[in-house]
Amino acid sequence: MVRDLEGVSHAGVFDVDRERGRAVAAALGVEERSSLVDLLGVADGVVVAVPTSAHEAVAMDAIRAGVHVFVEKPMAAGIGAADRMIEAADRRNVLIQVGHVERFNPVLVAARPHLDRPLFVESHRLSPFTRRSLDVAVVLDLMIHDVDLLCSLIDRPVAGMAAAGVPVLTGHVDIANARLEFEGGAVANLTASRVSVTGVRKLRVWQRSGYISLDLAAARGEFFRLKEGVSLLEGPIPAGGIPAAAGLSSIVERIPIVGDGTEPLVAELASFRDALRGLAPPPVTGEDGRTALRLALAIEQQIEDHVADTRAAAS
Repeated sequence: MVRDLEGVSHAGVFDVDRERGRAVAAALGVEERSSLVDLLGVADGVVVAVPTSAHEAVAMDAIRAGVHVFVEKPMAAGIGAADRMIEAADRRNVLIQVGHVERFNPVLVAARPHLDRPLFVESHRLSPFTRRSLDVAVVLDLMIHDVDLLCSLIDRPVAGMAAAGVPVLTGHVDIANARLEFEGGAVANLTASRVSVTGVRKLRVWQRSGYISLDLAAARGEFFRLKEGVSLLEGPIPAGGIPAAAGLSSIVERIPIVGDGTEPLVAELASFRDALRGLAPPPVTGEDGRTALRLALAIEQQIEDHVADTRAAAS
């Protein structure tokens, strides 16, 4: 993806697994670097795509070398690590961008003009089991995508939380649900699973202006809102309700929401390129990554407490 961006010269790739590094370099037609130090010596910015547990170490090496950092989500394994990365980047005047790629989903981008102070948000992110990212629970693996989207949609502090989940195929929680209440009254219900039969990535938003349903996987959605001049809050509602013959179409208009086909990862990396050029700030900053991480860790901790209580009750 980086190699194909306009205005970018690919400095190379490094992997601690040298055989894999050579294979990737050959497949992409780029140079394999002999060490991270070698790569950092010729790069202006790097993409950190390593296990979460290694994010801090690799990112800090880049920051100390004065190299800008794009780090995949979750930003770090813990808040302390995220804080150290942010503080070091500030001292060195280095940019950090966090890879919350769902923000660049074209249907979400297309829906942004219709989003207006959500009151209730529901997300379902279900995935078949794979062997990737098994070093973290499903909250940091999958749910954090929707946690970040939620933080970008509802810019209010969390006032209350209830979460539950269970391990199924791994030693970590594989399916989780969280209900979040925000100051101001907004509520969100998030479900994530990595042990489902089929994949689902859906986001639904209810707000005073209407209802938005987005299929993030298919990059399409719908916005349902009252037709102009119609108000169900004014005048009496017929005793039998709205006539079935008229249906919702008589009072509600449906606005299709369709993405422009942009590949989210390409858009995300292009935004990192533009941030390095000084054309725009990183759209997902280190602080944004920390905010999503802090909330995801709080959800995970409550789930772990719930699992421990369940096991204690069963023993």
